[in-house]
Amino acid sequence: VKGLTGNVFSLVSGSRSSKTFKPKKNIPEGSHQYELLKHAEATLGSGNLRHAVMLPEGEDLNEWIAVNTVDFFNQINMLYGTITEFCTEASCPVMSAGPRYEYHWADGTNIKKPIKCSAPKYIDYLMTWVQDQLDDETLFPSKIGVPFPKNFMSVAKTILKRLFRVYAHIYHQHFDSVMRLQEEAHLNTSFKHFIFFVQEFNLIDRRELAPLQELIEKLGSKDR
Repeated sequence: VKGLTGNVFSLVSGSRSSKTFKPKKNIPEGSHQYELLKHAEATLGSGNLRHAVMLPEGEDLNEWIAVNTVDFFNQINMLYGTITEFCTEASCPVMSAGPRYEYHWADGTNIKKPIKCSAPKYIDYLMTWVQDQLDDETLFPSKIGVPFPKNFMSVAKTILKRLFRVYAHIYHQHFDSVMRLQEEAHLNTSFKHFIFFVQEFNLIDRRELAPLQELIEKLGSKDR
């Protein structure tokens, strides 16, 4: 499929820290995946998020998950980019989501044994790692006719599991800053879309979602 992760980068405006703010991933216009993205945006506009996350009729599941994973990466980049000045080595010396949940970083290649690090450092590692996965043509093919690899679903699940941790950190440690910036509606809509998507395709283990379980239940109950 053409052009999921073409090497066309444009830095999202509003970046306050080039260190933790990754380039936006572009899905090239004219490609089938661009059409899928436009479909996703149109259905999101309807306001029914449960419907918007469903696999469009006749579409490939891997491709749908790939397009949405790129989109969530971009959304989380933008959301985290608005609060980078409040998420510092001093304010967030560990990567946490409330007092009960702390994350240590390992990527299995460069850092095999999990290391304890500050939230900005962890998120920098995480976003760089995700970007590398999205840029890997063997994992996220951008050419027509190139199939997704057999391990694609497990790679996508790991990416989404880790992206969830950025939402969890923002909600637990920086929600006051988000409210001061009047970004809470944007954050809530993005997170609700993310959660409905991973629930629709069972992409994140329930235990991993525990730091935001109450919020997830609240968001879900409004849509029943």
